[in-house]
Amino acid sequence: MKIVRDESGQTIVLFAVFMGLCAIGFLAIALDAGLLFREKWMAQAAADAVAVAAAEEVVLGQSTTEENTVAAAVAKINGFDNSLATNPATVVVQSVSWNGATYQQATVSEPIPTYFLAAMIHGQSTVTVGATSIAGGTGSATCVCLTGTSGQDLLMSNGSSLTAPSCGVVDNSSSSNALSVQGGATLSALTLGTVSNDWDNTSNITNGGTITSSTKIIQGISSACNPTMPTPPSYSTCLADPGSSGGNPIDGPSSPGGTICYNGLTLGANGGQGTLNPGIYVINGGYLTFDYGVNNVSNLGGNGVFFYLMGNSSLVIQNGANVNLTAGGAKEASGATAPSNGAYDGILIYQQSGSTGSISAQGGSKTFMNGSILAPSAAVTIGNGSGSTVEGSFVAKTLNMSGGGTLTANTSTNEGSLAVGAAKLVQ
Repeated sequence: MKIVRDESGQTIVLFAVFMGLCAIGFLAIALDAGLLFREKWMAQAAADAVAVAAAEEVVLGQSTTEENTVAAAVAKINGFDNSLATNPATVVVQSVSWNGATYQQATVSEPIPTYFLAAMIHGQSTVTVGATSIAGGTGSATCVCLTGTSGQDLLMSNGSSLTAPSCGVVDNSSSSNALSVQGGATLSALTLGTVSNDWDNTSNITNGGTITSSTKIIQGISSACNPTMPTPPSYSTCLADPGSSGGNPIDGPSSPGGTICYNGLTLGANGGQGTLNPGIYVINGGYLTFDYGVNNVSNLGGNGVFFYLMGNSSLVIQNGANVNLTAGGAKEASGATAPSNGAYDGILIYQQSGSTGSISAQGGSKTFMNGSILAPSAAVTIGNGSGSTVEGSFVAKTLNMSGGGTLTANTSTNEGSLAVGAAKLVQ
């Protein structure tokens, strides 16, 4: 009986039970904490993706309804579904001011069921986990605008190259073959926007053709590019082509910014060389031709020039021509600043709207153009082995590039076309 009545050692038993319960409690906290930490990481990834998607919709001009629809879809893909009957996620997108600009803030949250905490703490069956991100972007200005609304606006083949390192390419065609890059050709731009919703890049990017991975492709843009065209220059009598027989340089306008009209204008014919005086050149229905010059080596063109192509006037840069043209107020190849042309500063070539004349740079030519080319109705061809650098915006109905032809385009103040968004996280 003494042994039965002996209570020594009971404290040890109770302490062991207590420590066991504490260990289970700590284990419960650790397991639930690990689950919640993982959900927090997932919520942050979802918020980042939602913020970028929402910002892109805003830059593209989509409605608030469309923005919220896209946000919900992106959140669901990332594991946060706001349509669930039980414990649905919450996805909130709103515009906020950040560093003096308007951005899109995305908040993603969801009640996460707990297991051990629910047993230990009465009423603690879920813990809400969430995260917030901010994204935005002002868009990439369009420096190549292809205005054709149907059929194929852009065809690149045989090693040709189109580069727009700081701006975007927009194709207004709604066709499934709106643009094609094939045969080792390369298109590299900040963005590529197509009006077409069903442009098939699988069947149109073939035989080694490449659109670089850094080019952000946006299909089904809501608004086609529509550059603002300048007011045509006024002129009086139009003269015959003074350069058709070659010889001395063309005089052109008597003073910088002056205007002269020719029915056609040829530089470099019959072995001659020609340098244009600064000013405004109206070409009335004929050809503006840059010939190959002496022994296939020429230095043709002018600094501070602006060409207005009227009617069916066409521009032809012949095989082997070496052409340097700089718009008013722009930088010459030497680095100097070309004389001003007032309202036409920054514009090099402007083709009358509705004109059917073509623009062509033939094989082997080398062209430097600092200024915008605005030819919204023209078919433009850059042929075998030609190299064209355009330091400004480029507008045409269609563009056909082949055989190593190159075109580099950059933005200018005269582009006047749609901005296509390339949103990024900022916080």
